[in-house]
This record gives sequence, C-alpha cells and structure tokens, in this order.
Amino acid sequence: MLHGSSILVTGGTGSFGHTFIPMTLAKYSPKRVIIYSRDEMKQWEMAKLFQNDDRVRFFIGDVRDKDRLYRALSGVDYVVHAAATKIVPTAEYNPFECIKTNINGAMNLIDACIDQRVKRVVALSTDKASSPVNLYGATKLASDKVFVAGNSYAGGKETRFAVVRYGNVMGSRGSVIPYFLSIAEQGVLPITDERMTRFMITLEEGVELVWHAFDDMGGGEIYVKKIPSMKVTDVANAIAPEAEQQIIGIRPGEKLHEQMISVEDAYYTYEYADYYKILPNIHDWSQDIKRIKDGTKVADDFTYASNTNDDWMRMETLREWIAANKNKIGNI
Repeated sequence: MLHGSSILVTGGTGSFGHTFIPMTLAKYSPKRVIIYSRDEMKQWEMAKLFQNDDRVRFFIGDVRDKDRLYRALSGVDYVVHAAATKIVPTAEYNPFECIKTNINGAMNLIDACIDQRVKRVVALSTDKASSPVNLYGATKLASDKVFVAGNSYAGGKETRFAVVRYGNVMGSRGSVIPYFLSIAEQGVLPITDERMTRFMITLEEGVELVWHAFDDMGGGEIYVKKIPSMKVTDVANAIAPEAEQQIIGIRPGEKLHEQMISVEDAYYTYEYADYYKILPNIHDWSQDIKRIKDGTKVADDFTYASNTNDDWMRMETLREWIAANKNKIGNI
C-alpha cells in the first residue's frame, strides 16, 4: 500500500519518527516521506541522517497552524499523526498548551487531510487515553474521538482515519529505562510506587502496528497491540540489581497501572492473533463485518491493563534487549 506513495509524519523528529522513517524507507520505498515538526534544531540533526536520500523532506510547521498543514499536505497520500504534548506533569502544569496541540491540532489535521484528499491517516494514541486520570490522557481521548468521528465528518470524501494505541515505549527519550541507566551508578533508583506496572513495547513493534492499521482499516478503528507487562521494581532490578530502591510517591497525574482497553470499550472490542481492535460505537460501525473481519468478540467484562495482563516480560529478557540496543537507548 505504501509503495511509491507520499507520506507525512507530524512530530516526525520524535522517537517514533526516528524509527518509522528508516523502517518504512527500507520496506516500502515510498516516493517521499515528509517530516513535519516545529523544532528546527531536531530537523537539522535528523536531516544529517538522511542527507543522501532525496526521498526524505523536512517541513517546519506546527499542527496548531491549519494553513501550514494545508501547504504541507499537498500531494500527500498517507499521514501518521505523532505530534503531541505528552509529558504528564508538563500537561498538568500547562493545560492550555496541551489542549491546543493535542485537541485543536488534531482537529486542524482532520480538516486539512479531508480537504487535501489524503487517503488514510493513522493517529498515535496512548494507554492514558483509556479511562484517563490526567490531562494528557483526557486530551488524547478527545483526540481519539475526533479521529474516529472524522470518518463521518469526511462525508463523501475518501479520507479515512484510524488510531493505534500502545503504552510505555522501551528506551525512548524521557522514559524509565534510559533514566534508570543514567543514574544507576549512584546506587539509588527512585520508584514512584512498588506496585506500579507498565506495558513494554519496542518502537519497531509500534511501527509495524501502524503499517498494519494502514493496510487493515476501514475507518474509525482503534488498534491495540498485545504486549508484555513489567513491574517497575523489576525494571529497576534488571538494570541495577545492587541499587537501593527509594519510594518517592506517584507524580501529579500519574497512574499506578496502564490500561489500554476499558470495560466500557469491551462491548465494541474484538480480538485477533497479535492485537485487539476497538470498533467505533457510532453509525453501527461496530457491527460492520468489513471492520470485524475474522475477529472474535471479547467478553463484556474484559479489560486490558498492565497489572492483569497474561504476558509478563522477564528481567533477563529486558537485560538482553538493553544489551542489544544500548547504542540507541535514550537517543530515540
């Protein structure tokens, strides 16, 4: 599907973009990939990695700026929406800015994609959008809702929208693994709560889920990858088994466990070999066989949360992953 196409990635200089771009170039050989973001220095640094590949283009712009989006989307076939204000405490203390980017930006992108006749759009979501308790999660829930409804909003236009949702990305900038590694020699690792659990997914798995969504979507689906969980204390033990673990308490807006499918979503959720799919609850689309395909309906009381997950990552598995990816942890 993506072969020979034009693809735009909002927030493309972030962790996802640094993995999605080379993987997509290698697998699909698109005509061009446009990195759309507002940070000129990140674009300058990223451009060095692709200086000999004229398929990669860079476009300074903000998703808050609809006019700039219209210009950037000219001739684009597919869009991945990765731009977001996503640090939980930052969102709590800067709510107006979070809303402008995560909600208003999503609305701008939907309008621009429909008018520019983009074929398909996949928006990146988060576990925090399921039963949100913080502003970041609430804005991403609103974003998910507008992307789902965008399929109706498009009217007779052919633009289709879907969402992919996943939790903690292993080794990404600002996440717990590079943070623990950076302070391991101090002999003390801060633990917010010894009961805390997190889902564990690699960026490569996230990219593959986006590819699958582009290929599978009928419009309005939320795709949730099946991934393992870990206790945060086990993450700490895997990285620095001799270090003291100091309990510091949960930060503002932080959840004890991650959840990607709530019991309220279960009524519209279907299971597949490697993922779940939450179907839209508008226009009876959740009953559409073209969207359901070969899925199996989950139980009405089903939830998908990191503390009740059936799949748990072993500490040794994490150690092996860290050893294999040590050069890029914290830099992606």
